[in-house]
Amino acid sequence: MDKRRDRLAGRTIMNLFFENSTRTRTSFEVAAKRLGADVINMDVATSSVRKGETLLDTAMTLNAMRPDAIVVRHHESGAVNLLSQKVNCAVINAGDGQHEHPTQALLDALTIRRRRGSLEGLLVAICGDIMHSRVARSNIHLLQIMGARVRVVGPPTLMPTDVDKMGVEVHYNMKTGLKDVDIVMMLRLQTERMQGSFVPSISEYFHFFGLDRAKLQYAKPDALIMHPGPMNRGVEIDSEVADDLDRSVIHEQVEMGVTVRMACLDALIGGQRNQIGNGA
Repeated sequence: MDKRRDRLAGRTIMNLFFENSTRTRTSFEVAAKRLGADVINMDVATSSVRKGETLLDTAMTLNAMRPDAIVVRHHESGAVNLLSQKVNCAVINAGDGQHEHPTQALLDALTIRRRRGSLEGLLVAICGDIMHSRVARSNIHLLQIMGARVRVVGPPTLMPTDVDKMGVEVHYNMKTGLKDVDIVMMLRLQTERMQGSFVPSISEYFHFFGLDRAKLQYAKPDALIMHPGPMNRGVEIDSEVADDLDRSVIHEQVEMGVTVRMACLDALIGGQRNQIGNGA
């Protein structure tokens, strides 16, 4: 069956990723192509950024090429918002530093809704490296808007300093954190963002905070298992639960990533083509 549509025929989407990505960049590319758009993947490693060009100069250069949308991932929080102020096209945040990852939260919410029908009243535990996770921040915001209750679970060293202002329950052990939850959302231990030592060792972290069959028993019997990827098996999640066909929706999250990103692109540029330079 031909999955391609022509909703975005004649539109140009640029993927500008300053950080490595498999799922997000690929799903945005697939989403755009299924809608009939032309896709340009900018290779930052060989671009003028490596020669010292600033983000704003890069933005102005790309803007001159008149794309219809730029999908941006950047290692600095707020960089995507700054770039969006300097171009005349739609800009989609594909993850900025430790700040936000909006489309990940949207696809997570859609995954839950398909399985549970609604997010209203559900109890969701987000577990692991909360401090460095833009996925956690976006999910906390969206899940609460959708009527879910949110717990964050992890060691004190990996909790944000402002966690008390997020409107979430805070737990420092998996037994109380997972008690009677409907959804268990595990997070990757983001060692690349850590300055210094936040956990004694990987093995000790898994012992106390890695999701395995024993810890999953604290949650509801039908609790769903989620992970935004990439997974570090044996660090934050055990293979037995990650691959549980009845409980794990990790592969469904990837599938919903394409669907959600198609919807975002269509909502932003599926109507009239940008008339850059003509006052529109």
